Amino acid sequence: MSAISVGQAIVLGIVEGLTEFLPVSSTGHLKITEGLMGIPVDDPSVVGFTAVIQVGAIAAVLVYFFKDILRIVKAWGTGIVKPSERYHHDYKFGWWIIFATVPVVAVGLGAESLIEGPLASLWVVAGSLIGGSVVMWLADRYGRQKRGEDDTDFKDAMLIGSSQILAMLFAGFSRSGASISTGLLLGLDRVAATRLSFFMGIPALTGAGLYQLPGALGTGTSAMPLLAGTVVSFIVAYASIAWLLKFVASHSFTSFVVYRVLIGLLLFGLLSAGVFD
Repeated sequence: MSAISVGQAIVLGIVEGLTEFLPVSSTGHLKITEGLMGIPVDDPSVVGFTAVIQVGAIAAVLVYFFKDILRIVKAWGTGIVKPSERYHHDYKFGWWIIFATVPVVAVGLGAESLIEGPLASLWVVAGSLIGGSVVMWLADRYGRQKRGEDDTDFKDAMLIGSSQILAMLFAGFSRSGASISTGLLLGLDRVAATRLSFFMGIPALTGAGLYQLPGALGTGTSAMPLLAGTVVSFIVAYASIAWLLKFVASHSFTSFVVYRVLIGLLLFGLLSAGVFD
């Protein structure tokens, strides 16, 4: 039997869609939700399921930023064929995304046993939620925020892309939280840092979902829960993206910091009380 029912898949799809791109840690929230529903967080089929439904959220990014992505891909392809067109920022940005994904893939494959084993602990999630909150607060408080998206360079892309490794190793740190915080520390404004977080996450998250798909199907998770969770995560994630971009245009990340700390403390309390293993 599948470790996850269709009803549970819908709940997890909602959680994934709401939290994937908000800087609050989708992995952390999924693990907490799975724990509350009595789903074993370290079960191979569950690990695979959570990676696959991320594809629904990534599909939402592809649809939402379709024009931007098409522009970048077109400029990159044109630059490959015509050297005279390689001065365009979009051409360079296409390469930067590719290069910035390499460290993430290397660490993900090399540390897979740790990521899916000891580092999947809810204690790690709780500590990472709070630790990541400190980093985010410092970045939001002391980042200069004087640079826009067109001011980014290769160094920015590599640092922002590579920062996703923190969230990969320490579930709860938040992939978007790590990449947005890095962008802010590099002097980018909130909107630019958030948009770059989206773009840098597309290859890594898509690859993770596709890589985990055979394992998820082969360890007991049936197709219906996967389909339900993925579709729901797409719908909810699309709405979350639109909301977040409007929010960061005129608000700081303080509310996210406070929320993360509270969730981290709550999780520590539940673990200490024996509610979760």
